[in-house]
Amino acid sequence: MWQADPLGDAVVADPAGRVAAKAVRTLMTEGLGAVSDPLPSVRALLDQLTAEPAWLDRDRLDRASDVLVRYSAQWGLVLGAASLLRGAENWIAAKPLLLTGRYGHQPAVRSIEVGEWLSRVVRPGGMAIDAPGFQHTVRVRMIHAHVRSFIGRTVDEWDTPAWGVPIPQPYMAFTLAEFGHISLAAMEHLGVRLRDDELADIYHLWRYVGHVIGVDDALNPVDEADHVRIEELYSLTGPGPDDYSRDFVKALTEDYLAPQLATMLPGPASFREATAVRVMYGMSRIFLGDTAADALHIPDGRTKHVLRGLRPGLLALDQARLGILGRDRVSRSGYVARDRELARLKAEHGMGHDLVDAVPGAVGGTDQP
Repeated sequence: MWQADPLGDAVVADPAGRVAAKAVRTLMTEGLGAVSDPLPSVRALLDQLTAEPAWLDRDRLDRASDVLVRYSAQWGLVLGAASLLRGAENWIAAKPLLLTGRYGHQPAVRSIEVGEWLSRVVRPGGMAIDAPGFQHTVRVRMIHAHVRSFIGRTVDEWDTPAWGVPIPQPYMAFTLAEFGHISLAAMEHLGVRLRDDELADIYHLWRYVGHVIGVDDALNPVDEADHVRIEELYSLTGPGPDDYSRDFVKALTEDYLAPQLATMLPGPASFREATAVRVMYGMSRIFLGDTAADALHIPDGRTKHVLRGLRPGLLALDQARLGILGRDRVSRSGYVARDRELARLKAEHGMGHDLVDAVPGAVGGTDQP
């Protein structure tokens, strides 16, 4: 809990000030050759990033992307209704978002930023060195370092002896579990059944993302069992949710997830909106379990039982889709549909940026000290 990212933090803390952080931002937007003579702190980070692990198999990364993109709709749904809500169960882990002004009142923007990052990672060649997914992942790593620096310099209330450092190694590893096992387990409830080799490739992808984002090798999860252990560690060491966590759950569900679902339902607007909220809360209860859902004050009701009954039918429909169209064709169309939907969401919310480091004045941006 008291270990963060020494290489990333060293760049932000470099005596040269913003020069080092801006150099990394330039390298991750214009290419690794854009800075001819990087500072030592930047060079140390680049050496770690460009040294490929012996275990890495890049073909597996591409196969994982092809699998995940077949289920972009389901994955996008569970990332909000399962993964982000699972993270909200621990108020200490969530507190940096509150302190940087990105909690509760900006759930849609934050979710779309996550989607933007994942869209660069999950594509063929996306995590190749100097490719968009690789660059965005390093930018996320540096955003975390800027957040730690901001809290350390400006937030007197942060209790390091009791809470650890902001965004410590265990929480960085838990982020991988959010995008890995937590989302995959939730997708099973929506009728998604993946083969063992497909699951193994997906976990391999997140292992490499963990390497690039700064997770220590000793904690970086290799397979499903490691993801589950990280989730258990998160639950055992966390203090539970607080009122801000519950406000975030309500805002994310009612202001973003449910309105998106409502656009796909028939009937008058009032019916669609009310139904979408009930369905989203019902799904969250299925994904999280009643104990965790109760702690987050997620409303209960009959909807969860109806949704459970739909699982066999959803599975049959998906197996028929794959059998009729073929996996390769579904993957190809999945990339097109995903990118089109992301563009729609960004336009709907007036987003002209991709990640928060591109927002002037935001914590995590290179224009901040």
